[in-house]
Amino acid sequence: MENNKTNINCLIFKKQNSEIKILKDKINAAKKIHDKVPYAIELQKEADVLLNCSDYALDELDCKNCHLIANLFKKTANLIIKTEKLK
Repeated sequence: MENNKTNINCLIFKKQNSEIKILKDKINAAKKIHDKVPYAIELQKEADVLLNCSDYALDELDCKNCHLIANLFKKTANLIIKTEKLK
């Protein structure tokens, strides 16, 4: 259930966001933590694409929002990976 659509006007974000949504769905569908980890690793990579964007402009609100969202995805992925290591 995704009621809040992101309105970032950027082709790179839109492409990565669709990939990220697929990974989020796979993470949510996986029952066991060790099944989530491969998707979390991929989620980190997709977030890194956004964080390393060559078109990033410090003064653009869309860019700031994109980085904020990408950092949240990366932190989420890191938590999943760390949780698996606790077992």
